Order: sequence, then C-alpha cells, then structure tokens
Amino acid sequence: MKSALKLELAEARVMSLAALAKAKEIGVTETVCITDEGGFPLVLERMDGARVTGPQIAWNKAFTAAGHKRSTHLFNTLPNGPALPGNEAFGIQWSFEGKFAVFVGGYPIVVNGEVIGGVGLSGGNGEQDTACGVAALQALKDPLGATADVLVQADIKK
Repeated sequence: MKSALKLELAEARVMSLAALAKAKEIGVTETVCITDEGGFPLVLERMDGARVTGPQIAWNKAFTAAGHKRSTHLFNTLPNGPALPGNEAFGIQWSFEGKFAVFVGGYPIVVNGEVIGGVGLSGGNGEQDTACGVAALQALKDPLGATADVLVQADIKK
C-alpha cells in the first residue's frame, strides 16, 4: 500500500488567489481552475470581465495536465510534440469528448515527484497564462517550505 498526498481546498484556494493576483499585476483578466489528481475542480474562479468561455477552457487545461501528467503546451511544442500532425498522439485533443487541451495554460501540480492535481488558466496569451500558472505553483511551494518538494516551472513532464 502506498501513502499519497492529497491536494485540499485550502491549498487550492491559496494557489487560485496567487494566480489571480498575478493576473491583476500583469493586467489580464483570467479564469483559474485548480483540480485534484483526477482532474475534478476544487476551485474555479473567473475574474470580473473575463470571458464566459474561460471556466470550461481552464478546467480542460487543468484536467489534461493532471490526467496526462504534463504541461499542456508540450503536446504541440516543435519538433516532437506528440499531438503535432504525423506524431503518435495527433488527434488526442478530441479525446474525452473534447475535454483534452493541447495548448498553453495547463500545468500538473507535482509534489514529491507525484502529480496531485492540475492548474489551468484561460484569458491571457501564452506568456500571461504561464506567469499565472507558475505563480499558483509557487504559492503551494512557499507554505510547505522544506517539508515537500513542489515543482515550480512551466515545462513539466512526469
């Protein structure tokens, strides 16, 4: 039997608040979704003025990142992104009734080498979504300190 870390609502809220604070700082209206390891939302927030399509897109990105254990933009990164035409996962974005996102803005939450959830952003360009996602990951790392190894970066593949 293996012990497993579980992302809880309190941590998810801290992550969401950090992502939204970063969005406000850089002047973009974002939607953020923090999911558990199964890709189900713990927190889903849309800033005032953010697109009405943002919640579903943010959830799709977080779902994909958590479930497939990689940052969503890595699916389409040249030259070997697996979802690029001719590569092994071309068309994967049509999986799970179109819920599989293969563009920038989704990041797995990795603690002590295990994926315990996902964070998804929608509303900015790729650089802005990434900044907000990394801010969310950093917000989980800060309170845990030396007690856990939280992966804080944009390019994550587990």
